[in-house]
Amino acid sequence: MIFETTCGRVRGAEKGGIHSFLGIPYAEPPVGRLRFAPPRPPASWSGVRGAFDAGPVAPQHHLLSGFIGPLLRRVAGRQAEDCLYLNVWTPGPGPQKRPVMVFFHGGAFILGSGSTFLYDGRQLARRGDVVVVTFNYRLGAFGFLDPVGLGADPDCGAATNLGLRDQLAALAWVRDNAESFGGDPANVTVFGESAGAMSLGALLAAPAARGLFRRAVLQSGAAAHVGS
Repeated sequence: MIFETTCGRVRGAEKGGIHSFLGIPYAEPPVGRLRFAPPRPPASWSGVRGAFDAGPVAPQHHLLSGFIGPLLRRVAGRQAEDCLYLNVWTPGPGPQKRPVMVFFHGGAFILGSGSTFLYDGRQLARRGDVVVVTFNYRLGAFGFLDPVGLGADPDCGAATNLGLRDQLAALAWVRDNAESFGGDPANVTVFGESAGAMSLGALLAAPAARGLFRRAVLQSGAAAHVGS
């Protein structure tokens, strides 16, 4: 089935009544002069873009050893600075718009992605009758370094909290495109664990996040930034 996004048409795969769309760009590749710049809207494309494979994940280095370290390295997938991609699972358009659930992955802000098999949204979409979205955001120095504090010229586009800005860009994409995938942009629930939950604690207090989601589930992590 072919679905329409704000940047062009995408073709996904269908299995068991759930349509999956993998590796959809939600921002311009943050490379070159955009390396330490806020995310920008992606360029449009002509024709139909295949959405069968997840895009690259953010550059990361797994510090864990023993059993879990090699496992994490194996499931992380290909790494590249061009990493701002998301994945959608949906039952498809229906007579009523479905709730949307957007997952924020954890990983101490230095590792992880929304594209590992652990976060495959097919079963949640089927059992919950919801639209599920996962995504990558910049990690480590690419996502949370303070380039301005290190002397970078803000007039050249350098900014701080780039990982959080990526998360806002992903939510803006969901707001603008959820309806095309059968979702309700006014009924978005964000949920995350560990660093993902900590990110949500920050977004709950961020004016820039107002209107981008309706509910939040912090599965672990701190909510120190959340006011009364």
